[in-house]
Amino acid sequence: MPLLDPDRLFPNDPATRATARHLYEGIADLPIVSPHGHTDPRWFAENEPFPDPAQLFVTPDHYVFRMLCSQGIDLADLGVARADGGPVETDGRTIWRLFAGHYHLFRGTPTRLWLDHSFETLFGMTERLSAETADAYYDAISERLTSDEFRPRALFERFRIEALSTTEGALDDLQWHRKIAESGWSGRVITTYRPDTVIDPEADGFAANIEKFGELTGCDTTTWAGYLEAHRVRRAFFKEHGATASDHGHPTARTEDLPQAEAAALFARALGGDLSADEADAFRGHMLTEMARMSLDDGLVMQIHAGSWRNHSPGVLAKFGRDKGFDIPVRTDFVGALKPLLDAVGLRPDLTIILFTLDETVFARELAPLAGVYPALKLGPPWWFYDSAEGMMRFRQIVTETAGIYNTVGFNDDTRAFCSIPARHDVARRIDCAWLANLVGDGRLDMDEAEIMAHEMTSTLAKEAYRL
Repeated sequence: MPLLDPDRLFPNDPATRATARHLYEGIADLPIVSPHGHTDPRWFAENEPFPDPAQLFVTPDHYVFRMLCSQGIDLADLGVARADGGPVETDGRTIWRLFAGHYHLFRGTPTRLWLDHSFETLFGMTERLSAETADAYYDAISERLTSDEFRPRALFERFRIEALSTTEGALDDLQWHRKIAESGWSGRVITTYRPDTVIDPEADGFAANIEKFGELTGCDTTTWAGYLEAHRVRRAFFKEHGATASDHGHPTARTEDLPQAEAAALFARALGGDLSADEADAFRGHMLTEMARMSLDDGLVMQIHAGSWRNHSPGVLAKFGRDKGFDIPVRTDFVGALKPLLDAVGLRPDLTIILFTLDETVFARELAPLAGVYPALKLGPPWWFYDSAEGMMRFRQIVTETAGIYNTVGFNDDTRAFCSIPARHDVARRIDCAWLANLVGDGRLDMDEAEIMAHEMTSTLAKEAYRL
């Protein structure tokens, strides 16, 4: 019995379901544009086989291990590397059996849809994963992973990925991207400039990061002017490796447009570790405006991921490091927070700033009205906790009425789990077609318009917004 219903996520009403199916058939096989994510460029540079099913599906995917952690399973038992160097489980089969024995935890979640999609379409599995089927799954997937058809580049091509963006910090040497370019392989894997560690005064080792920033760029980063120039140099370096965007993960959406002397004074104090929490937030906010001005010069699209209390558990952070599933949504203000930035550059049609939030409540009240009038703003798709069927549908319903679809940027998967990319995009395509089918059924949209919009939401909007 197949794991996947061919009409999954389509409306229950027969006529509307038929419309959704028709629209989906027109875009189901379009190439994937993945303009923002966190897959490892080393996979494509070295093109080595994935070691085992656990390292393919469990240990890199915080959607998977955060759910298991919520039921008391230690991340170390799932093979998640410890920042403190302590021991973790390394036997893939043992990790897989633990995962499979708790697979029921994912019932009704988007993670279940993504995993089942990968299990069936990639590995031909038709019986549900469980403790009883764990070894059969492990053996079947392991066998396929030894073949050339399941190496990273072959999967990239099988997934029909047109472009894939990874995300690297400002201090990264981009060696894997360089090796991809030198290999002659035709797959388009590009980087994204993520300068958080050299912008956030509260980041671990901020002063040391700034010193290294200067060494990499040849700029005097002990001065405000030299620090800004270092960003320009690194942005140019990232562009040489294909970057079309920058990405900024700030705890709030606060922006500032401070006088240069005031910004320079904050920077000097930040190097000395002498900023209050509010002053650190002000400095981050000012740097968003500086980054926007640099984007006007170099053309990088700017992404702002705000509204996440990152690494909420200090115990997990100390033991396992950052990005281990403990980012939690917080209330986020955009109307007031973005005003300094918008006053400075918001009316520039040659600038693209893509906004992401984990505070769903602001889409209708703040984000859609802002993006619906400021030329520089676009709305990113539902992210982290809301890249689900329900979250995507709510997004389309509450954003389109004010901003339309042309102030949105399609879909991006934002994933670390490579095999989930086609699954995530398939969910997004199905939900978009379901939403469009409802508009056709309500008499608010003609079929020919729905067909055009389905194509644009799948491909065109992302390529245009991210300049791919």
